[in-house]
Amino acid sequence: MNSPKPLIAISAFLLLASAVFGVLNGSKAKSLHNEMALAKNQKEAADHARQTAGKAIKTREAKVAAEEAKLNDNEGRVASAEAELVKTQTEKSDLQAKQQAHEAQISELHKHIEEMSKSPANPNPGAPSVAELQAQLDDARKQLESAEHEKTFLTEKLQPGARAQMRGPDVMVQERRAPTFHPSVRGTVLAVNQAYNFVVLNLGDRQGLVPNAEMLVLRDTTIIGKIRISSVEPSTAIGDILGNSLARGVQVQPGDTVIYAGSNS
Repeated sequence: MNSPKPLIAISAFLLLASAVFGVLNGSKAKSLHNEMALAKNQKEAADHARQTAGKAIKTREAKVAAEEAKLNDNEGRVASAEAELVKTQTEKSDLQAKQQAHEAQISELHKHIEEMSKSPANPNPGAPSVAELQAQLDDARKQLESAEHEKTFLTEKLQPGARAQMRGPDVMVQERRAPTFHPSVRGTVLAVNQAYNFVVLNLGDRQGLVPNAEMLVLRDTTIIGKIRISSVEPSTAIGDILGNSLARGVQVQPGDTVIYAGSNS
């Protein structure tokens, strides 16, 4: 009769092996679960970053569209003011021509009066009398005075201050002022978006920064690239990285220093 001890030993060994495999499978399942949770968190973070970048791009596009609409409106006002100025200058030229004609007529009438005054009698019965010539002279003088008044009015209207007032405050905004940004001012890169190739700076309108200004990017004391400002807020600004200015393999990073390089406006 066979002894049950070998069977018991085999059963115990199988139970022990099952327990070991169970522990290993449980550890592996837990590891896979942790990896899945980590991958899910990374995916959510990437989606959040993409949505944030998309909102930032839409905001920039809306600002650009608003600035373009404002610029078009100002250009229309400038064109209207220039057309009015041309019309006024044309009227002035016409009045000057009329004034010269009146002066020539007055000079001719004066000559006639002098000639008639020298002759005691009228040798030519068909010629106008002295009284008629004097009436024509008075009429010409009145026309000349009227032309002088209109000329004075137009001259005052064409003064630089009057032209500026005629163009209006909205159009004067169109006139560019020299930027007050000091080249010695330095700034820092606060954030970098490699996907859309732009950076956020800690410089803004308060420091005199203006759109289209170009900034050099320094790391330690070495120039690594260049950016162009696209939009300006009171204390921050967004700049586009000029890819052709970066050395191969070099990327702008938060903490890099920026200094003023010039304006492309």
